[in-house]
Amino acid sequence: MEKQENTVNISYSPEERKEMASIRAKYLPGGQGQPTHLEQIRKLDAKVEGRAMATALTEGIIFTLILGLGMTCVLVWNLPVIGVLLGLIGLGGALCAWPLYQKVLKKERAKAAPEILRLSENE
Repeated sequence: MEKQENTVNISYSPEERKEMASIRAKYLPGGQGQPTHLEQIRKLDAKVEGRAMATALTEGIIFTLILGLGMTCVLVWNLPVIGVLLGLIGLGGALCAWPLYQKVLKKERAKAAPEILRLSENE
């Protein structure tokens, strides 16, 4: 019997080749996988926005749960005074999530600005 060898040839588009090369560069030894300035800027920007988003989401979720607890007090446990107070506290806190996001975003951008400006001037 004769042994047959099966081979498959795959061709990639230029975009796919560029992406494969960038992924491959991350795994090369000897520091050849250094990120470009643009990649560093993108990471810093994502980090800044991620921190602000996480802070605002955390506050929004906590105060929405407090609002739900207030609704439960009124509708299920028949405690209208406590329920309304908890509902108002939860509603106020949830409404403050957007201003908190903007404040944290502004603060984080101010901290990251020197590094981003330094990296963008080198390009």
